[in-house]
Amino acid sequence: MLIRIVRMTFRPEERDAFLSLFDEKKENIRHFAGCSHLELLEDYSDSNVFSTYSYWEDEEALNAYRNSDLFAEVWTNTKSKFAAKPVAFSLKKFVQVD
Repeated sequence: MLIRIVRMTFRPEERDAFLSLFDEKKENIRHFAGCSHLELLEDYSDSNVFSTYSYWEDEEALNAYRNSDLFAEVWTNTKSKFAAKPVAFSLKKFVQVD
């Protein structure tokens, strides 16, 4: 499993537009082949900063999404709203303590 985190800072006037876009596309993203989990997290102290937290079957599944028409549409629309460069990285679970 690949865990993908993307941290995005939005211009204040674009926050609501981003949230509308996410709400419109979240089910399509979550049900894209290879995606098993999707969350949108809001920064604790800055309401213009959000992170997506998603689980992908593997790197190939994530890359298939990143090369899809869905991603092209969502990312083109999203990046036009940024106040700062996004930060994205992939992780794998190493240790889980319950």
